[in-house]
Amino acid sequence: MDHIGAVIIEPLIAQLSQTLDLNSISELQKLQFLQNLDRALRLIGRLAFPIFCFLLVEGFLHTRNVKNYALRLLVFSAISEIPFDLAINTAWFDPSLQNVYFTLFLGLVALIGIQKYQFTFWKQAVVVAVCFGTAVLLRTDYGAMGVCFIVLLYLLRDHKVQQMIWGSIVICGEMTAPLAFIPIRMYNGTRGKWNLKYLFYTFYPLHLLILFGIRKVCYPGI
Repeated sequence: MDHIGAVIIEPLIAQLSQTLDLNSISELQKLQFLQNLDRALRLIGRLAFPIFCFLLVEGFLHTRNVKNYALRLLVFSAISEIPFDLAINTAWFDPSLQNVYFTLFLGLVALIGIQKYQFTFWKQAVVVAVCFGTAVLLRTDYGAMGVCFIVLLYLLRDHKVQQMIWGSIVICGEMTAPLAFIPIRMYNGTRGKWNLKYLFYTFYPLHLLILFGIRKVCYPGI
């Protein structure tokens, strides 16, 4: 829903704004409708990232091979970058913003460092700081704040109320994102019946390509 707003609705709003006839009530109403629709889609979509981060921490705690887990995230970071750039910036390559898989990968690396150096605080701090800095330098989606949120969820994993409070504070810049703790708190700690792991990994780059295709078909001039 978030990406429908960003990839399809917002470019249309930008185009209409440039050609808008201020004396046309119908055009003004159409623009207002699209702006309200976009706002609703983006606000609902803000719930996605906290859930991704929570499930990343769960994956870290339960995976049998954390190196393979990290490798999968890194591979899909690379796979998703072209679809992400096409969908968000209509360019095959745009270094101004990297897709969210990179943020999740850096968050996982931070957790690996925290666990590996669990008895040496300064080493933990160095690993986390490097992950923060890398997120900023690469301009990953959600940046250092996203990595910080992942680390916080992990450190407070055994303190659910504190996790919800501090997590909401860290992520509150995304307005409705703290509401993600409602479905997170409904999680029963067990895995689903079907292993659809790679389906969900693939969904991210695939849906971005589909949305980009819809945008080019419907609005070829945008």
